[in-house]
Amino acid sequence: MHRFANPARFMRFSAKLLAPLSAVTLICLAAGFGLGFQAPPDYQQGMTVLIMFVHVPAAWMSMFIYTSMAIASFVALVWRHPLAEIAAEESAPLGAAYTGLCLVTGSFWGAKMWGTWWVWDARLTSELVLFFLYLGYIALMNGFDDRQRGIRAASVLALVGWINVPMIKFSVDWWNSLHQPASVLRLGGPTMASVYLVPLLLAAIGFTLLFSVQLILRMRAALIERKIQALKMLEAEQSGGAAYAAPTMRPEAV
Repeated sequence: MHRFANPARFMRFSAKLLAPLSAVTLICLAAGFGLGFQAPPDYQQGMTVLIMFVHVPAAWMSMFIYTSMAIASFVALVWRHPLAEIAAEESAPLGAAYTGLCLVTGSFWGAKMWGTWWVWDARLTSELVLFFLYLGYIALMNGFDDRQRGIRAASVLALVGWINVPMIKFSVDWWNSLHQPASVLRLGGPTMASVYLVPLLLAAIGFTLLFSVQLILRMRAALIERKIQALKMLEAEQSGGAAYAAPTMRPEAV
């Protein structure tokens, strides 16, 4: 897969991948939500259990995206690869959106089951911290006139902040929590009935593929934007006009 890390190869490969990947995404989401919304009411939660098919995949994605962003940030820091920088930068708004969706749907679920929209529970609080980490990353990335300084600062935050991800995962085991313990990803196997488990896993796969499609589209747009900046700078240099901000890659690289 290393050869696809070249921006030009990535553009060619992603253009071919988008259509089939989008089709599989729609199939998984349609199957997951279709089966999920036909599931019988839970004996305790009633129809409120349907929130699970959005809330749980969004929660999983919030941690998965941050982990992916931290890995890309590590690659960007160590090898200074422009595609890793772009992948990390473009993942952050998506991660913030999925985390926000997790918090909002969790609040609706909590209001129905716990009788309150919010409690300072370990799982909820650590998820809220993750949301602020995403926002902090975005702010640092755009908070410097020197783009490379912003990349380095944001990458360090992504790596340091990753410690919050296992805290989210294991918070219900480490501390006394209102939030229910894991019922899918656990050592003893899932405890959830298949009528809920199958559509939940399909929805989770659909969310993961949806993020992949969104990330590819955002990365392609970012690469095109950088190519335009590089061409403008080259034109300005040739015409003796005012110089534009230095791009992170040559025009022919895209």
